Amino acid sequence: MITIKEALTKKEIRDYVLFSFELYKDNPYWIPPIINEEIETFDKTKNPALQTAECHLYLAYKNNKIVGKIAAIVNWDEVNLLDKKKVRFGWFDVIDDIEVTKALLSKVEELGKKHQLEHMEGPIGFSNLDKVGVLVEGFEEMGNMITWYSMPYYKDHFEKLGLVKEKEYIESSFSFSNIDPTPFRKASALIKERYGLKPLNFTKTKDIMPYVDKMFDLFNTTYARLQSFVPINTIQKEYFKKKYIGLINPEYIKFILDKDDNMVAFAIVMPGFSDALKKANGKLFPFGFYHLLQARKHSKEIVFYLIGILPEYQSKGITAIIFDEYYNVSLKKGITTCIRTPELEENHAIHNLWKNFNSKITKRRRTYRKNL
Repeated sequence: MITIKEALTKKEIRDYVLFSFELYKDNPYWIPPIINEEIETFDKTKNPALQTAECHLYLAYKNNKIVGKIAAIVNWDEVNLLDKKKVRFGWFDVIDDIEVTKALLSKVEELGKKHQLEHMEGPIGFSNLDKVGVLVEGFEEMGNMITWYSMPYYKDHFEKLGLVKEKEYIESSFSFSNIDPTPFRKASALIKERYGLKPLNFTKTKDIMPYVDKMFDLFNTTYARLQSFVPINTIQKEYFKKKYIGLINPEYIKFILDKDDNMVAFAIVMPGFSDALKKANGKLFPFGFYHLLQARKHSKEIVFYLIGILPEYQSKGITAIIFDEYYNVSLKKGITTCIRTPELEENHAIHNLWKNFNSKITKRRRTYRKNL
């Protein structure tokens, strides 16, 4: 018999997070999150996303043992501002028992119907900056801190239970040894001169902070046309600023300014933290923080996290400047590989950026939908 219980106490929420560690303990490709940070994700006093979202964490039990988990989420900004009557689900993990998946998804349906919503979609997080999708290809590729790993049977469970593909994302990587920088170096010089643009580079995190709000405003403008995009609000900007900017090498954040010092583009890459997170195994102490710090300094992988370009500049070759700047940093640091995080299959503008980099698609992931 399967029992579903909402995780409400500190112990239950910790058990919710730790279930994934149990499920994937022998999987070499799963990247564990930092346990305390994952717990804080579901803390209304610490995660501003929960000021505009309703979230319920459910655990499935069989024979008094946890066998699955799911988060049922209503992003009220999405419902009220975008008029998208959707209940989300995320942070989904389960043993290979379709009845457990069915029981967990029924709690998501229940929440959606309670609020007269029209469909459910997942796995997705609270906002566009959270993790997304279940893997449908690439199960034997290393995960990273930006994505969820998932078992091959998740997709099968969803499809057998009547969910259909809603969005598809691709992930890719390329080697720096294959790159000829000549084309983007020439283009970078021409475009800077033609439009009066200049790159802004950093060596200290504190120097980046005055620009971060403008960066998020530009992010909102860049992605506004994508379906189901919910803008990042002021409180979330502060949260992401504190949580992530300090993790990223200052040299890995690039801004492009026009002649009047207005930001027209930005890009962020992150060091590859996968090996460090594996070693940390969910804990910053006693040695986890050391492993992360070493990866920040010495990782030979970078993860391309975000890019934003003002719409009026998107066809003017601004990416040549960005690529030129990153190429210089990568040479200096001895970077060997760039990993591209999930990009919507329909986002052809992003895919076209990489057409000259001999990228190899390594993973595909999907969100699934069901009408209520």
